[in-house]
Amino acid sequence: MPLSDTRIRTLKPAEKPYKVFDFEGLYLLVKPSGARLWHLKYRFAGREKLLALGPYPAVGLADARRAREEAKALLAQGLDPSEARKAKKAKTRAVTEHSFGFQADAFLAKCRAEQKAEATMVKAEWLLGMAKATFGRRPMPEIDSPTVLKLLRKIEAKGNYETARRLRSKIGAVFRYAIAGGVPCTDPTQALRDALIRPTVTHRAAIVEKEAMGGLMRAIDGYDGQVTTRIGLQLLALLAQRPGELRQACWVEFDPEARTWTIPAPRMKMRKPHMVPLSPQVLVLLDDLRRFTGTSRYLFPAIGKPKGTMSENTLNASLRRMGFGGDEMTAHGFRASLSTFANESGLWHPDAVELAIAHTKRDVVRRAYVRGEHWDERVRMFNWWADFLDQARALTDRRD
Repeated sequence: MPLSDTRIRTLKPAEKPYKVFDFEGLYLLVKPSGARLWHLKYRFAGREKLLALGPYPAVGLADARRAREEAKALLAQGLDPSEARKAKKAKTRAVTEHSFGFQADAFLAKCRAEQKAEATMVKAEWLLGMAKATFGRRPMPEIDSPTVLKLLRKIEAKGNYETARRLRSKIGAVFRYAIAGGVPCTDPTQALRDALIRPTVTHRAAIVEKEAMGGLMRAIDGYDGQVTTRIGLQLLALLAQRPGELRQACWVEFDPEARTWTIPAPRMKMRKPHMVPLSPQVLVLLDDLRRFTGTSRYLFPAIGKPKGTMSENTLNASLRRMGFGGDEMTAHGFRASLSTFANESGLWHPDAVELAIAHTKRDVVRRAYVRGEHWDERVRMFNWWADFLDQARALTDRRD
């Protein structure tokens, strides 16, 4: 007697599994746990075989009968339904595992297993994230040179030439990894070696996109070099002053109670003293740094040279080590980043922003007028800036 949904719903579990047949080999196996599983019994090449069709009610009676008819059609063609299903699953798995996104994730996992530096991993994940967003679901054999070049051209159009070159390299690394693992493809980036614009280093490049800024801050937080260099970059981001002013900073210039840093006139570009508000985040970093250099005159003394300070190349070299090219970010660029984000926010008076980074007005009359103003606003601005960077850290870069 054929099954019906009403009858199936009334089936109760027993101490032992039992079968309830529909017709033409289709039956429902009722287990002591209450689970009801569809099976199809059939013969192929003189042997009795069994095909699992799934659980009820996820697979309804009509679905199970449809699957039986599909199996019968395969048998009529001389094909084994079980083997046909295995082949289909293998093909589906191959499509998934041969996709760029799958192989990119596997490549990144290999890099983590090799204990690559955190800053390196952050940069690699950011770069490959752009590629995955564009063609991550596509099978790698279908991704050709023009496909990759189209993505790289979009990045070049923003002026990020170094980023485009680094992304080409990372995409090529994923393809080489996949080829070694048996994916039937070729590396399309090889043909693009001379297709990209060779970057001319801009010494004051700056990141002015919030998500990218978050990626930079996470990379700095994970920097695996000297602790003092990492704190130096973190402070430079928060304080947004000229790198030389921070490198040569002395402990006596900082007043934690007043929450100020007073840079003396001889070290300022315009030879006038400059006061910088200190956010709570800066005070925490200063406490950390004091454990390492608190006995020195300088916040950042030169290693092995107590009377000297950190090299002018240290901060930029650290950015390069983390994978940020000279056309993307420089130590000096944090000033432009603060200025851009602060002005775009619409929260602050333009004069307050200029005063925050010690820009001097060209207009003598206006310079005299704004002198000494905006201090309270600058205090709020630097607190806002520190919170802004914390918020940016939590974002995932989705630039394309």
